[in-house]
Amino acid sequence: MSERRTVALVTLGCARNEVDSEELAGRLAADGWELVEEAADADVAVVNTCGFVEAAKKDSVDALLEANDLKDHGRTQAVVAVGCMAERYGKELAEALPEADGVLGFDDYAHISDRLQTILSGGIHASHTPRDRRKLLPVSPAERQGAAEVALPGHAQAEAAPAPEDLPVPEDLPAGVAPASGPRAPLRRRLGSSPVASVKLASGCDRRCSFCAIPSFRGSFISRRPSDVLGETRWLAEQGVKEIMLVSENNTSYGKDLGDIRLLETLLPELAAVDGIERIRVSYLQPAEMRPGLIDVLTSTEKVAPYFDLSFQHSAPSVLRAMRRFGDTDRFLELLDRIRAKAPQAGVRSNFIVGFPGETEDDLAELERFLGAARLDAIGVFGYSDEEGTEAATYEDKVDPDEVAERLAHISRLAEELTAQRAEERLGDVVEVLVEESGDAYAAEDTDGAGGAYEGVGSLVGRAAHQAPETDGQTLLTMSGSGPVPAVGQLVTAKVVATEGVDLVAEVLEQGEPPAGGACSEEAGR
Repeated sequence: MSERRTVALVTLGCARNEVDSEELAGRLAADGWELVEEAADADVAVVNTCGFVEAAKKDSVDALLEANDLKDHGRTQAVVAVGCMAERYGKELAEALPEADGVLGFDDYAHISDRLQTILSGGIHASHTPRDRRKLLPVSPAERQGAAEVALPGHAQAEAAPAPEDLPVPEDLPAGVAPASGPRAPLRRRLGSSPVASVKLASGCDRRCSFCAIPSFRGSFISRRPSDVLGETRWLAEQGVKEIMLVSENNTSYGKDLGDIRLLETLLPELAAVDGIERIRVSYLQPAEMRPGLIDVLTSTEKVAPYFDLSFQHSAPSVLRAMRRFGDTDRFLELLDRIRAKAPQAGVRSNFIVGFPGETEDDLAELERFLGAARLDAIGVFGYSDEEGTEAATYEDKVDPDEVAERLAHISRLAEELTAQRAEERLGDVVEVLVEESGDAYAAEDTDGAGGAYEGVGSLVGRAAHQAPETDGQTLLTMSGSGPVPAVGQLVTAKVVATEGVDLVAEVLEQGEPPAGGACSEEAGR
């Protein structure tokens, strides 16, 4: 084998997987592997799989098979599966998919270089036997920090540099929680040049939703220390990142195992103060755990986006109870009213499951009532399917699969209409847009006179505060003047002049130019 060892990481699934891939990349680069973008150019293709629902698992298998095909006519010599699907199924996946030369679990991540070297050299690394990772940490959250070493993808940190004397130390950190150290170079290597990056706030989940298998293979909830989150955010800022998105299975539980369930409210202003960071976004919020103090911080802290990724899942009480969840239509609407009283232009997104066992036509009508009143910016809809190992898979009152498909199509159409209407409500608003794709400047022209079609729209693309990466649409920027083209990573002020479904079309305002007509700003209510 050549001394030059190349590896490509193919990432599927959520933003948490993206963080895990960058940790793997950091570990491999530190051990001399050369990272390449395309699997066809790599000695080893590592596929970071998703094991959430059937469609995601199919995509993961397809990606592994596609990478395997490269072995017949390219540089690729080995294909390795990592990630949630690999962790969840282990030996079972290896036996069902012999095209994968290795199936590595989370416990292998700390030794990823050795594992890949063994496989590349023709050796065999035994696939792991899956286990319920909820049992690896103490039941009591307060006893988890400092417990037995457990693999937590996305949490790894390199050794800290000595803390400089002028580094501010938060005054109200819980006992036993270390303050931020000096600049840290985390075990992470960026796999792209986007001005946006995710940062893991925690791993695992203590909730027991009857439809969800994630806690069984991601484990119990455990928070990262604030010093690690701050150190990684500073490092990302040095890499040119302008927006960070805090991710975990449940961000509203952050700090409960560190002795302070309100630790997120303390941490957010510290993150917002990091030089170079222009926007902080918090994802994965549980409605039942939303507290007034957290709403206040999310709606009033400079640089923190008033953005609420709320996991409603349904709104009919009987369905929610069967899901082992809490709330109902009216309580959810009251929560949204409290948020919008603080920040009228706050962004809100959520996901919903239709066709859950026992769901009736009345339950579906109740969900429609909620969606019609909620004014959500983005809606994800999924049809229920059994997930092995979950409580819901044992329920008897299953909805016929054809009926599930019909309900999915119906609610998806409704969601598309409602989110387009919500986007239209933002016409005339002044928004702050982070530029993510930049091309040549041009003078946009309203070709139909009604604000519905703009020539050349798309050479400047970004996202407003209510739009998270990948899931919530984007903002297409136009320029009416002859000023410089905004650069990727620049935050610009623009006025919304048209919509295209959930996407906005906004005209970049010249610096100092006041919004015409007294339009509401994203900052209203903050």
